[in-house]
Amino acid sequence: MALAVRYHKAGAPEVLQLEEVTVGQPGPGQVRLRHQAVGLNFADTYFRTGIYPVPLPAGMGVEAAGVVESVGDGVTNVAAGDRVTYTGFVNTLGAYSTERLIPAAPLIKLPDAISCETAAAMTMRGLTSSYLMRRIWPLKAGDTILLHAAAGGVGLIVSQWAKLLGLTVIGTVSSDAKAEVARAHGCDHVILYRHEDVAKRVREITNGVGVSVVFDSVGKDTFAGSIDSLKRRGLLVCVGTASGPVPPLEVQQLAIKGSVFVTRPALADYIADPAEKSALANEMFGHVAAGRIKIEINQRYELGDAVQAHRDLEARKTTGSSIFVIH
Repeated sequence: MALAVRYHKAGAPEVLQLEEVTVGQPGPGQVRLRHQAVGLNFADTYFRTGIYPVPLPAGMGVEAAGVVESVGDGVTNVAAGDRVTYTGFVNTLGAYSTERLIPAAPLIKLPDAISCETAAAMTMRGLTSSYLMRRIWPLKAGDTILLHAAAGGVGLIVSQWAKLLGLTVIGTVSSDAKAEVARAHGCDHVILYRHEDVAKRVREITNGVGVSVVFDSVGKDTFAGSIDSLKRRGLLVCVGTASGPVPPLEVQQLAIKGSVFVTRPALADYIADPAEKSALANEMFGHVAAGRIKIEINQRYELGDAVQAHRDLEARKTTGSSIFVIH
């Protein structure tokens, strides 16, 4: 029997249960996939708490990597024996499992140089970093960016990618230990946001100018400071709401703050086109395979430890990427 983490009601981490499940044969457009590693993402908590509502009971998780065991009719993009990774949204929900059926469309073949553990730790974070660096804003050498949660999974990748592009990176973190992690991965300046006025420090660092782009995955707690950190005609990219949804925005404030821009992108809209998804994935895999970007897997869990994994995630005890290892 296969194992899967499921939840029957929305709520705290304790609603997650490890259950035995039956995995049938793939239907048209599906594959049967044996997982080797599963990604743990903050977005998983949105499903669990009901912020992202889905019919219950439901599986948990949207990212994993493994080996295709069999394919259904009409599947041409992968074959039995292929090593693959995936990320998505409702169409990939159920990743916390040893085996599963999944649509073939989201699957991405893995290069030989990328292990399944690395893939599970980086597919969502890497594709997110890829579109943030290559699609959101015409970043150029010499630009300065502000990166919240700089010691997190996306933060560590974005920091390294930003240095490849010649950017100056100001990162925010919650502790001295995380500050050291952020500096080691490319942050030129680190702000302890719990003890310092972020916007004031950004103005000091940039000689009063502000930054070209702010990447904010925190949300409610950092939104005002992010706006105030922008240079004239700069861009705030709201990429997450770890502290809660951002407050309502009075549009006139954008003019008052310097004709600034605000966007709330979603990964799904940057990987909807297969050709664009392939381009983003290939560039990401290329950097990792060549060692230009290192993926830090700093937490490993068993599927049976899903409750603790979610507690750690919500308590902001994690750095880099976290995965579930499948034996």
